[in-house]
Amino acid sequence: MTPQTALLMSRYNRWMNQAVYEAARTLPGQEVTRDRGAFFGSILQTLNHIAAADLIWLHRFAQHPAATALRAALAGWPAPTSLRQPMAPSLEALEKQRQALDEVIDQWVHTFSPELLADTLSYRNMAGEVHAKHLGSLVQHFFNHQTHHRGQASTLLFQAGVDVGVTDLLAMIPDAA
Repeated sequence: MTPQTALLMSRYNRWMNQAVYEAARTLPGQEVTRDRGAFFGSILQTLNHIAAADLIWLHRFAQHPAATALRAALAGWPAPTSLRQPMAPSLEALEKQRQALDEVIDQWVHTFSPELLADTLSYRNMAGEVHAKHLGSLVQHFFNHQTHHRGQASTLLFQAGVDVGVTDLLAMIPDAA
């Protein structure tokens, strides 16, 4: 992971979140909350999981000594204790939270340097186990996790009759000069 790749992934994250939430808003509320047999059940619960996991990881990342700005940005944000913890009572509220969270992520990745991404982050996972891993690899996992579950959400939306549109990262990669 490089600072440039993190910036690209942050832009992609925001763009895709906007597209998925826009698509979800076209469905009646009962369709967004209907259990569709997916890993997290409904479209809303899948989107909620992404937000909960993002916050779990951001709070871990904020433990790094160089994450002063991220720690400040997360003041007032919950630190979920479960990957299924409800983050908001409705799609509309979750979307507002998602937009604010994407802004926190954007601001955070602008602080990246090659040296920071080469550093190690020590953290505890949900089971309380201590890990020390390469920060750049953890950031890569963070963005990959979002992409994975947004893919599930876009599939659930498609099955409900709503096409999210282009989802390829390629659409965000600028042409070489």
